[in-house]
Amino acid sequence: MHQLILLHQNIIRTVFFLSILIIMMLWEKFLPRRPLSVSRKLRWPSNLAIIVLNSILVRLLFPIVAIGAALTAQTLHIGLFNNLNIHFWFKVIFSVIFLDLVIYFQHIIFHVVPIFWRIHRMHHTDLDIDITTGIRFHPIEILLSMLIKIGAVFVFGAPIIAVLIFEILLNATSMFNHGNVYIPKLIDKLLRCFIVTPDMHRVHHSVIIKETNSNYGFNLSCWDRLFRTYRPQPEKGHLNMTIGLSQFRKLKYLNIHWLIAIPFLK
Repeated sequence: MHQLILLHQNIIRTVFFLSILIIMMLWEKFLPRRPLSVSRKLRWPSNLAIIVLNSILVRLLFPIVAIGAALTAQTLHIGLFNNLNIHFWFKVIFSVIFLDLVIYFQHIIFHVVPIFWRIHRMHHTDLDIDITTGIRFHPIEILLSMLIKIGAVFVFGAPIIAVLIFEILLNATSMFNHGNVYIPKLIDKLLRCFIVTPDMHRVHHSVIIKETNSNYGFNLSCWDRLFRTYRPQPEKGHLNMTIGLSQFRKLKYLNIHWLIAIPFLK
């Protein structure tokens, strides 16, 4: 099974990525949550270009990505789960949960440590929030995040299939919870007992700083409640809230060369 995953991981991830992308795009088109303040024609070319650039950089600079790290850790018996005699699927489930917790804390660090915030703030400069925002991160952040994931895989000794499941989930839930999609309040309330919903994560993209510094979760919603970073609703409501950062309101910052430059701007 491990060999099949290693051979076909790119195909598996691409199929899931394109499937979620198409579903979310159709959902946004026919059941949007908010009217967009800026045309997709101004935002999407740069957002999508950043996504392509990040994919190329990861392939060039990290020939051994997180799944390769899992294989190495397993072969060398490195990490917690590679040295515990417990059922394989328990290892898989707990690995996915622990990796999600790592990403939660990574997100907090990228907000509270100034040098990391300079990098991460590019993600927050989008003047609307939709599916492309969910995969629009600065290339430096993508590379740092990959290093953190590889380190976490070695520490936990996460099985290969757990890493594949986690990376698919991380990508899918990021697109989902950034989606400009309407979900009835009752269903949203039920969903956010378990996972981060678009209404829950949208609060995090508010221009109001106390709201920006809340709701850090990407997949499991329990971390924000457990560590008291949960804010249920935006102060001004979902339709009236302002998305983005106060110092980056000009349309020029939506262009790709400005997106790349944002960490280096005062």
